[in-house]
Amino acid sequence: MNIDQLSSDALQSELTALLEQYDALGAKGLALDLTRGKPCTGQVALSDGLDGILQGDYKAADGTDTRNYGGLEGLPEARALFGAVLGLGAEETLVGGNSSLTMMYQVVEFALSEGLSGPGSAWGLSDTVKFLCPVPGYDRHFAICEHLGIEMITVPMLDTGPDMDAAEALVKGDESIKGIWCVPRFSNPTGCVYDDRTVERMAQLPKIAGDNFLVMWDNAYAVHSLYDDAPALAPIDRYCREHGTMDNVFQFGSTSKVTLAGAGVAFLGSSRQNLAALTKHLGYQMIGPDKVNQLRHVRFLRDQDTLAAHMARHAGFIRPRFEKVLAALESELAGTGMGCWTHPRGGYFISFDTLPGLAGEVVRLAGAIGVKLTPAGATFPYGIDPGDSNIRLSPTFPDEQAVAEAVGAFILCVRIASVRHKLHPQPGRQHPA
Repeated sequence: MNIDQLSSDALQSELTALLEQYDALGAKGLALDLTRGKPCTGQVALSDGLDGILQGDYKAADGTDTRNYGGLEGLPEARALFGAVLGLGAEETLVGGNSSLTMMYQVVEFALSEGLSGPGSAWGLSDTVKFLCPVPGYDRHFAICEHLGIEMITVPMLDTGPDMDAAEALVKGDESIKGIWCVPRFSNPTGCVYDDRTVERMAQLPKIAGDNFLVMWDNAYAVHSLYDDAPALAPIDRYCREHGTMDNVFQFGSTSKVTLAGAGVAFLGSSRQNLAALTKHLGYQMIGPDKVNQLRHVRFLRDQDTLAAHMARHAGFIRPRFEKVLAALESELAGTGMGCWTHPRGGYFISFDTLPGLAGEVVRLAGAIGVKLTPAGATFPYGIDPGDSNIRLSPTFPDEQAVAEAVGAFILCVRIASVRHKLHPQPGRQHPA
């Protein structure tokens, strides 16, 4: 029954029943967590074969002893393997340590302080530097901007990707906007895949914004499909080459959710000119990355077919978790008017929108009975969701039973907050002691 169709008496009766269930759950001493998108134990165990795979042979294909210094760009065979994930050749790919987030920070900091095209191109020469941030989006992207003093401007996320009409209008009217964050396949947290037209318009955006503009293309979930029919992503480099904007796009990826989350391999791709400038910059920070780990990954993953088979095994672990969450939401909340949610075909998240003004209350209610949720507002710059409605759900890490218990408790909290709000339309009412 839709909540808007219930009388006050029916709503009060429903709230009383829901609070009884809530108190019963609170008495169980739950300790459940749906916060960050972490692989489960079974997933990381899929890569146990990395341990000892070199068997004393540390020589790369070109004879390089990977135990020694050097090789800022990464091993040639690693550049070829991971460049293919981004749709790029080895010469347009740089392979580094274990964190793509570190690489993103390095690129933004370099563009800000020194400039990719020399000192005159440094963003920091401007009094104000701004970035476009599709929302809901990835909190770590926003944290980089906030830490570096870059002002963030939100752009609505549509089913097809960022609202490009809005993005184009914004950059056309403000030359201080120097970049945009993107998670183009299975976007964090909505799970949408940018359609071909959005990808092309994104490749053209620097022509409107100016030569100093960067598209930060964080393709974190490039190979993380849950279903064989999951939408593919158009290669942005194809459009960049057509429109002459290869120097304006950096692509990023890693094996953090492919092999070992804390000991994987990160990589980025861009024009040869950008890679040359960035490599020179990195040379002041390090002698070279962990080439032993790169070699381990090349020998373990081998080629794109082996990688695809490996990711299919990953999907076998997390697909049932997603299906449990989505089935529960459909069974308990569909048609009630208490919220809406995405139905991703890959990635690590489900995006849920409560009625306006209730996300913080739902998170508070859940936390009070031992269910941790991503903080309300985390998917928006500065942690402020103007509608106080978006909650990111991350069902990958807990076991299937814990996922079922957590989503059941979450749904109960959504119901309580929604019914209470309909009875007393003001946010923040507390559960009576």
